[in-house]
Amino acid sequence: MSFLNSILVLAAAFLAVFGESVFPGLRNLLGAQIDLLPALMIYAALNTNILVMALLAIFGGLWFDSLSANPLGLSILPLFIVSFPVFLQRDLILREVPFAQLVLGGLASAAAPLISVLLLLTAGKEPLLGWGSLWQWLVMIAGGAMGTQKAVEIRLLELPPWCRFQKSQ
Repeated sequence: MSFLNSILVLAAAFLAVFGESVFPGLRNLLGAQIDLLPALMIYAALNTNILVMALLAIFGGLWFDSLSANPLGLSILPLFIVSFPVFLQRDLILREVPFAQLVLGGLASAAAPLISVLLLLTAGKEPLLGWGSLWQWLVMIAGGAMGTQKAVEIRLLELPPWCRFQKSQ
């Protein structure tokens, strides 16, 4: 994996967080915000090394927290927790099967907000939880599942032919 691929993963995370906060159309339509960071974490766990995955959790979590009501740094641990088991078992996972991508993305998108709420409650904060939270959680699961599948489908880390370096002969 090249340095440019690592930069592309971090740029995709930045654009995902930026897009979630700037373009409210989908959020207003569904009544819930789709979080694409868990989907990117699963994609990174399946296709990159541990360093890129950790950097994505750190920077993606900080970018997300800086634009949300979360305390700064809260999202780092949930993002890393949902991707690390996938990274450890990625040789056993059928990463090219669409159903596996859908399930992994959905599970990560389900677990990350639950871990975040658990951390908030542990810290003594009082997050707003109610029946509306269930709808938001279900929308996040569906959006993350589809986001993981689309990230693999468009081959986020595959460089276009004009960017690939060829060895001179």
